[in-house]
Amino acid sequence: MVQLLGGEWGTLLLLEYVLLEVVTVLRARRSHDVALRVADQLLGAREVQFVSCSEYFLEALETFRRESADLNFTDAALVTVARRHKRSRIATFDDDFKGLPGITVVPG
Repeated sequence: MVQLLGGEWGTLLLLEYVLLEVVTVLRARRSHDVALRVADQLLGAREVQFVSCSEYFLEALETFRRESADLNFTDAALVTVARRHKRSRIATFDDDFKGLPGITVVPG
């Protein structure tokens, strides 16, 4: 995590779908204010590049169709964007990415 936050691996890509999940969970488990504060911090961080998912949608759907049945659609979008941006590391708490070609799991 230190390497991730320290910028050793470059700018972090934050997918729109991931931000939606984070904000939704924080709103449900904490509060609206906490969800907004975290969203603002993530979107304002210079180490983070926000990635809108619209242009990747159909390709992500193909990844979802083709890859492991363990991947949900958001995970398939992560894999798609990582591959398109020539990134191999995905920071996650999920085990769903293990064994996917070209992807290295970085514990979140």
